[in-house]
Amino acid sequence: MTDALKNLMTRGVADVIDRDHLARALSSGRKLRVKLGIDPTSPDLHLGHAVLLRKLRQFQDLGHKAVLIIGDFTATIGDPSGRDKTRPPLTERQVKDNMKKYLAQVGKIVNIKTAEVRKNSEWHKKDGLASLLALARTVSYQQVIKRSDFQKRMNAGEDITLIEILYPLLQGYDSVAIKADVELGGTDQTFNLLMGRRVQRHFKQPEQNILTVPLIEGTDGARKMSKSYGNYIGVAEKPAEMFGKLMAIPDALMAKYYETLTDLEPSHGNPRDQKLTLAETIVAWLHSAAAGKKAREEWITVFSKKELPEKIEGVIVPHKTSILDALRKSGIKSNSEGVRLLKQGAIRKNGAVVQNEKEMVNDGDILKIGKKKIVEIKGLFEKVE
Repeated sequence: MTDALKNLMTRGVADVIDRDHLARALSSGRKLRVKLGIDPTSPDLHLGHAVLLRKLRQFQDLGHKAVLIIGDFTATIGDPSGRDKTRPPLTERQVKDNMKKYLAQVGKIVNIKTAEVRKNSEWHKKDGLASLLALARTVSYQQVIKRSDFQKRMNAGEDITLIEILYPLLQGYDSVAIKADVELGGTDQTFNLLMGRRVQRHFKQPEQNILTVPLIEGTDGARKMSKSYGNYIGVAEKPAEMFGKLMAIPDALMAKYYETLTDLEPSHGNPRDQKLTLAETIVAWLHSAAAGKKAREEWITVFSKKELPEKIEGVIVPHKTSILDALRKSGIKSNSEGVRLLKQGAIRKNGAVVQNEKEMVNDGDILKIGKKKIVEIKGLFEKVE
């Protein structure tokens, strides 16, 4: 196996099912159809999505067909994977609004021109109830309900809707519709991905291989990256903002970020220098080399040793705190004064100017207020089980 294939199969990979079968398929010279499904449950993609998109691009670079499925139908249901409660349902209008910038964001990582982009409403809306009932025969209730997240919810007395039980089958049928040879997903998707193999078997198709990647924690260093937790780094964020958020991640996360989002290995030097290289590399990847270099220079200028005192005042705030609330906790007298400072460009978060009063803060963020005052956010975040 070539170095490129080894890198594809091992770097930033949690598990492969069936590893030997996929290795033979990749070495055969056959062009594989590699599926990645993303439900547009929010308008922004983040670095957690980028880990998967990066792996999809690696398959593309080796000559395979990237098949990106935008789950416009399944997004109206909500994937129950890893959830302790039912997701709030989205309307078709919300889904369409969320989809508007998806391909532009995906195109930062995947070659859209050579990819096959599909919406799963193409088949799920057309096939109707008879097809759904036929699909439901492919698996038993006991097989679906034994998944760990469902068991956890039942033990907690939380409801599970019938449509959530059907969700894995609908995702599995996507693999049938596009004849997937490989499906990619996070480790929280393993049940759904295996369901794809079962549904393909029922429809007399060869079973897809599965490649899972680890979930990356967000800027709070505790929970998986998610917009709902306010700990995400968006792939379309401005270079300075992206750089600042990357500089704010806990040191313990650097090895995972290097492994899943770059081709580099972390050096054994100063953690700050390692993080500077990591942040510049990721910004350069998603924007440009010039943007990465500029963001690094600006961050160093703002947060040089001359700028940052040895001891920084800590400001304790609750989970999901807005920039205005954080400013009030930091000593700003009123929200109106905070808005005025934001409009003047006098507030920086992790080196990036903040002007949006709806901006959220996370544990570890450093706020510079005006020319002299600097505080570090100390968040009282939800307990992670």
